[in-house]
Amino acid sequence: MSWLPAEEPAGEPGGCPALEAELVPRARDLGGFEVRRVLPAARRQMVGPFIFFDQMGPAAFEAGEGIDVRPHPHIGLATVTYLFDGELMHRDSLGSVQPIRPGELNWMTAGRGIVHSERTPAAVRSGPSRLAGIQSWVALPDGQEDSAPAFVHHGSDELPLLADDDARVRVIAGTLYGERAPVVTASGLFYAEVHLDPGASLVLPAEHEERAMYLVAGEIEIAGEVFTPGRMLLFRPGDAVPFRARSAAHAMLLGGEAIASPRFIWWNFVASSRERIEQAKADWRAGRFDPVPGDDEFIPLPE
Repeated sequence: MSWLPAEEPAGEPGGCPALEAELVPRARDLGGFEVRRVLPAARRQMVGPFIFFDQMGPAAFEAGEGIDVRPHPHIGLATVTYLFDGELMHRDSLGSVQPIRPGELNWMTAGRGIVHSERTPAAVRSGPSRLAGIQSWVALPDGQEDSAPAFVHHGSDELPLLADDDARVRVIAGTLYGERAPVVTASGLFYAEVHLDPGASLVLPAEHEERAMYLVAGEIEIAGEVFTPGRMLLFRPGDAVPFRARSAAHAMLLGGEAIASPRFIWWNFVASSRERIEQAKADWRAGRFDPVPGDDEFIPLPE
């Protein structure tokens, strides 16, 4: 490849010196729709500021069916929705109404509090449909947890795309391989989608403090060890990580600066103090969050 350094995987066969841990997601059935949750995990709560990471689907729906995530609240984080297949309609308490399609970025900053819903649009329900993608949360850094809520959307044509004969990398957020995505982030991070043809090689640079790869499809070889889909590979800091696709591969690269102080996570709330989460629980129970215009349903506070 001409635009990224590529080299032979280093290390002894059967071992990956760059690998710190391997996380296997927990599958959850949400009524005919499966998600696989990787973060937070018992072994690792966050990778950089990424504190939540779900693979959605792939799922197939008959006509009339779809996803209905009713209005629910968030604090202290930004939600990052990125689809591989299908379409969702985002609505929030700021009045945003935005369809999201494959290759596009929905970035919603909750800050001191926001409410949103995600549903399969009516037009899509008129026939069979599919849905697949990743939803992640980025914890807001100290001093910005109670910032003003905000929402931005960036189309696929706005996100930097690096392409060669055998590899394609779309930079979704932050900086990677000398490219910067347009979304403004509260801390230093990177988030990218990678497609590799069989035999293609790339190197994950050492520029970021914490780094991980989530393998969506295909097989990846690192230092002679082969990794299969549906797992997150956490890498030690300090060294570039060469990897090669053993078959056509699809992966997500993510990480960045570690959050300075610990974070608590409960339901849809992230905060640096338990007291802030208790206040958010009380506010949702008492109906003090702003509603989502045009979507009158809501998810009750879990007991």
